[in-house]
Amino acid sequence: MLKFFNSLFGRVILALILGALVGMFFPDFAKAMKPFGDGFVKFIKMMIAPLVFCVVVSGMCSAGDLKKVGRVGVKTVIYFEILTTLALTIGAVLGIMLQPGAGMNIDVKALDPSSLSAYQDKAKHISGFADFFLHLIPKTAFDAFTSGDILQVLVLALLTGSAISMIGAPAKPVVAAIDQVGHVIFKIIGMIIQLAPIGVFGAIAFTTGQYGIASLGKLGLFVGVFFVSCALFIVIVLGLVTRLAGFNIFQLIRYFREEIFIVFGTTSSDAVLPRVMAKLEALGIKKSTVGVVVPTGYSFNLDGFSIYLTLAVIFIAQATNTPLSLQSLALIVGVAMITSKGAHGIPGSAIVILAATLSSIPAIPAIGLVLLLPMDWFVGIARAVTNFLGNCVATIVIAAWEKDIDVERAKAVLSGSISPEMAIQQVEAA
Repeated sequence: MLKFFNSLFGRVILALILGALVGMFFPDFAKAMKPFGDGFVKFIKMMIAPLVFCVVVSGMCSAGDLKKVGRVGVKTVIYFEILTTLALTIGAVLGIMLQPGAGMNIDVKALDPSSLSAYQDKAKHISGFADFFLHLIPKTAFDAFTSGDILQVLVLALLTGSAISMIGAPAKPVVAAIDQVGHVIFKIIGMIIQLAPIGVFGAIAFTTGQYGIASLGKLGLFVGVFFVSCALFIVIVLGLVTRLAGFNIFQLIRYFREEIFIVFGTTSSDAVLPRVMAKLEALGIKKSTVGVVVPTGYSFNLDGFSIYLTLAVIFIAQATNTPLSLQSLALIVGVAMITSKGAHGIPGSAIVILAATLSSIPAIPAIGLVLLLPMDWFVGIARAVTNFLGNCVATIVIAAWEKDIDVERAKAVLSGSISPEMAIQQVEAA
């Protein structure tokens, strides 16, 4: 038992339980714990941009072949689009089958639009592919880091990695310097990640104190349907994809259990990005593949978010008695495929992107978003966990596709023959 609570996983579990208990019995005190959760996520986020830059540049240069990097990038985007389309479709199908909003008979005139104004203002800037493309280009090289937008950092890293590879041997000192900076950042993040139990405690305590312990399990059919949708996607879709790559989804879940609980507590997959990249490399996946797939996935492969988009739009239509034709459903999926790509890095992204999606489907009243605001934190748990696992699976699949993974080592680590911490130490020592 002592060994369990000495591990990060054990401390996170303890923090979850204590957070829920404090929120239940001392709600006013628990609400004051919110800064601990927010602070932990901010600590991690401040290191993500430089980390992604260093990992991608170092990975591209270690690959030694720009054509290979480009090939991995193309396969990654194709994979992401296929999985995202499946996720969007699953959300739509389950929404139609289970009808979580049916019978609510909401009068849209009675809803208060004031709570949506901030989200709708941000949604105006997400109107199509052209805006998305222009948003990829930072105002300055430094702005890519200060804005915290992973896609902008990724663009800058790809340009830098390509330039260094073209220069060749004279640029080796630059590569060595970037690689060393990356090691320093990983060490800093290793120190920060030890604060995860405090962050999880603060986030869970606040939520339980704010909404009540009963609200954790009784927020309505919509929340239940969404959790079921995400579970089915993980077990069936990701499970099948993982099996085709030669691995087991449940072993993968066990391997990343610490990160899953941190994501669960903070509703943010950003909080575990650095550690996830380290653990994927520890499986025997080449740094170049991890460096391209994972950062790209954080903006392009939001499986949980995609399920939520279509399910939420259909929920609003059902709740407001708005009829949906097959053409409208096809339009919802098509629009969501574009708007979902702008989700990462936007405060209140779920509501913002939903507002942007609904602006292209005028038949459905956008004011219906008010119905989802009280439930956003709770569905955010399943969104973040599904996004997280989707990107872990994607990296393994692309690595297997490219033969960039040591299969025997990966199976040994996933089966428990080699502990995660030992596997990470072996990679760091190599």
